[in-house]
Amino acid sequence: MTTGAAGILAQFTRRPPPPGERCELCGEPLPDEHRHLVDTTRRSLKCSCPPCHLLFTRPGAGQGRFRAVPDRYLTDPGFTLDGSGSGSGSGGGDGSGIGGDGWNRLQIPVGLAFFFRNSALDRFAAFYPSPAGATESELDPATWDAVIGRTRLAGLLQDDVEALLLRAERDRPASCTLVPIDICYELVGRMRLHWKGFDGGAEARADIEEFFGRVESRARPLKTDSGAGAGARAGSRAEDGGAP
Repeated sequence: MTTGAAGILAQFTRRPPPPGERCELCGEPLPDEHRHLVDTTRRSLKCSCPPCHLLFTRPGAGQGRFRAVPDRYLTDPGFTLDGSGSGSGSGGGDGSGIGGDGWNRLQIPVGLAFFFRNSALDRFAAFYPSPAGATESELDPATWDAVIGRTRLAGLLQDDVEALLLRAERDRPASCTLVPIDICYELVGRMRLHWKGFDGGAEARADIEEFFGRVESRARPLKTDSGAGAGARAGSRAEDGGAP
């Protein structure tokens, strides 16, 4: 049998790869629950196995193109969204749910949004989930700084790989959680999958409640004392395994 014929035969006798997702760097099979990398050049998420994920937790690894998405969830018990910059943990303001001054200044038409810093563009980006996908909202830098930028959670945010997830409801204070960026796109995917009609339907609302219940259960509160900012940063890095 010639070498060429043997190669062709091998194509038909080779075992097919196992079903399911695979690491987009090395090709290893992945479980349903797995980690992600941010491709800062293409602005996309890549599924990764534990060794590849660990490789890119080091600053500058791969010339900075890929960054490992950490696994930390943080809340600030003193967070408010009052539109005056007092959301820094002072506890002032009315919390600004939907219809409040703080939320109105962000110009987000729905009660869900996430914010992250795009290092390539050197600015913050604001998105809100919708049945059509993630929709970007134009965010004025001055407004960001006044409403959210001075908060303790914003000060801890890691470029590209983490986001501030905001939820506002009528007659309730807005909530803010620092989360991995891939969780935000999971929320977008859930809404696209389940949303029906104008208000989403019972299935979509139940799914969103389950999602935020899971986020809340994972979140760790920042310390409430005035010196918690630096300590929370160090403690949080330890919690996420030292991710950048």
